[in-house]
Order: sequence, then structure tokens, then C-alpha cells
Amino acid sequence: MFDLLIKGGTLPDATVADIAIKGDRIVDVGRVDGPAREIIDATGDLVSPPFVDPHFHLDATLSYGLPRLNVSGTLLEGIELWGELRAIATVDDMIARALRYCDWAAAMGLLAIRSHVDTTPDHLRGVTAMLEVKRQVADYLDLQLVAFPQDGLYRTPTGRDNVLRALDMGVDVVGGIPHFERTMGEGADSLRDLARIAADRGLMWDVHCDETDDPQSRHVETMAREVTRHGLGARAAGSHLTSMHSMDNYYVSKLLPLIAESGMTAIPNPLINITIQGRHDTFPKRRGLTRVREMQAHGITVGWGQDCVMDPWYSLGTADMLDVAFMGLHVAQMTHPAEMARCFAMVTDANAAIMNLEGYGLKVGDKASLVVLDAGNPVEALRLRPDRLAVVSKGKVISRQARNDARLDLPGRPGTVRRRHGGS
Repeated sequence: MFDLLIKGGTLPDATVADIAIKGDRIVDVGRVDGPAREIIDATGDLVSPPFVDPHFHLDATLSYGLPRLNVSGTLLEGIELWGELRAIATVDDMIARALRYCDWAAAMGLLAIRSHVDTTPDHLRGVTAMLEVKRQVADYLDLQLVAFPQDGLYRTPTGRDNVLRALDMGVDVVGGIPHFERTMGEGADSLRDLARIAADRGLMWDVHCDETDDPQSRHVETMAREVTRHGLGARAAGSHLTSMHSMDNYYVSKLLPLIAESGMTAIPNPLINITIQGRHDTFPKRRGLTRVREMQAHGITVGWGQDCVMDPWYSLGTADMLDVAFMGLHVAQMTHPAEMARCFAMVTDANAAIMNLEGYGLKVGDKASLVVLDAGNPVEALRLRPDRLAVVSKGKVISRQARNDARLDLPGRPGTVRRRHGGS
């Protein structure tokens, strides 16, 4: 007796298969016969591993307009505004906002998130809040937390100590922001320091790196060197990397092999990068997205991150990683069918690899977490951002949605329009 049986779904590789679940694990994939306590008919629907977001800020989410708006829309005003908010936000405020977002995300099939949490204030209320959120959502959502010195590791007297305090409290990942240190030299020093901390503690390392339009911001070069020096490999991720958009092509031809050699991964955040970058330009106006296709051509694992939803930096957002991938494929000009399919994989398999998730996928023995989408294949899912007909987390159905059929009554042509197919 299976606990749950997903019948007839189409997997991302176009295989049609049943998926049998016992407890919190997948126990059979293929043509499965046998009784089950619950059966979901997924015939004609896309069955995917859950969506994964490797770059987010839960401590700030859903705070849009508090205590004021970001009028300029710039990164720097957003950071200034966040400094005002974190001074007054309570632990309970941050927990409540983050839990609302996590529930919203789970309903969209987003079941793993890596969230940076600001360690700048000595009170570390954000860390306390996010650790409590992690505890409360553990049954249905995998949450990784990054000790993120938003104002710089060295710019405040207690910046470095607070990162260590947060890690001692149970935060999972070492963060960093070298381009926000006082000088380029101190930025490079911060990377060497943080890499040693990650290596000594056996932790992952995820750095806001070169999130700027300045082509001379080249901290990713130092980061790649430190990843190689300490053997961190895929435990390390460079987030944003927007300066690479503006770098000299010859320099990038040297840089990309260094990044590939290190084994580190990359996390561009297309919705935010194209909104915040280029604010100082007239025309032509840069859009700031890093060199996604070029990195992938060098064998570098690249995933799409969401970064922000309704916070000091971004006034929109839906918790839908398909929105993120949809925007990413446009800005990166990844419109070949194989590239579009790769964009879907970037918010599933690639992001799971970046977060080093255990048991992720749709194979026998993997965690029984998946999403049933009202789409026929990954490219169609990107085109439509369809309804999530069912979301299964760790063996339990946590969300259901009725199929979105609409009645079309034209003279002489009554019928049902399926959103997926775009016609009657």
C-alpha cells in the first residue's frame, strides 16, 4: 500500500511515469500498479521536482513602504532604507512577514529557499527571527540561512564578530559583500577572511559579489582564487556578479576559466538586477545581468535567484520561480528551445545543486517533494507560468488548485478554453 501515487505525469525529460510515495520518500517510478491511500491523476500534466530559490532576503520581505518608499529605485537607497527598517522591526514583525511569504512560496511549489539575514546590528534580531522561521517551516520547506554582513565585514566595529555570533547561533552559510567595504583592498581582505571561516567550519559560502555597474569591481577574481585555495568548490556561490555585464571582454576571457577552475557556482537575480542596475546611465542604459550563457559554456553551474519580493529594493514579486526564469531567459536572450528548457532546470536542478540539497529529484530514494503543473513540458510552463495543481512536500499534499478551465461562448463556437493550450 502506497501512501500517495501520482499517475501518468510527464517528467521534465518528457518521460511519462507514475510516482509512488511511502512516507517521505519516492519508492517507485515508472509503470506502477498497486493500491494507494491517495491518487493524483496527473495525465497530461508536468510533474517536476519542487522549485528552489538560492538567493532571497526573508528578513526584509513583504515590508514594502515601511518606513518609507525607495524613491530613486537604487540599490544604495534600498540599503539606506533597510537600515532604517531593521532599527525598528521587531522579532515578531519579521517572523510574521517571513511566515506569510513561506506559505505563499510553498503554494507555488517553491520548497527550498536560501535566505541572507543581516548580521550588522549587534542585537541580531533578524537572526533570532529567521532561526525561528526555519524551525516553524521545517516540516514543509527547507530553509538555509546566510550570515550576511550587509554593511560590510569591516565597515562596522562589530561586523566580523556578528557574523561569527550568527554562525554560532546556528546560521548555515557564510556570507559577504566585498564591494561594500571601504576600499577595494579591504574587500579583497574580507574575501580571504570569510573563505577561511567557511573552510575552517566546513560551511558553504555565498557572497554578494560585484553587485555594481562598475567594471573595475573585480572581487569575483579574488573569490574564485580563495575557493580554489581552500577547496570549497561547489560549496561556494557568487551572487549577482553584475559588474561582469560591463567588464572588458578580454578580461572576462581570463576570468571565466578561473571561475570554472574553482568549481564555484553563480546566482544572478534577473528581476532585481535589471531593475536596480543602470540607474546612473542615460542611454544606452545597461541592464546589469551577468554573463549567464558564457558562464554555462565554461561548465559553471548557474541558477536563477529571486532576491526580493515587496521590500526596500523591489516593489513587486510573486514567489513564483517561473516568473524569475521567464524574465531571465528574456534578458539573457536564451530563446532556443534547449536554452529555455535549461532556464527551467536553473530554478529546479541547478538551484538544488547550488544549495547542496540532499535527496532532491524524482528518482527512487529521493525526498517525496514535487509539484504538478498545468503544463505539458518545461518550456510551456515558462511560457504560461501555469497553475500548480498539487504541491507535495516530504510525502504530504500541502496545496491543491482546481484546473483553470474557462468557458468560451462565441456565436456558433461554444467550448472550453484550456489556459495551457491557448485555444478551444
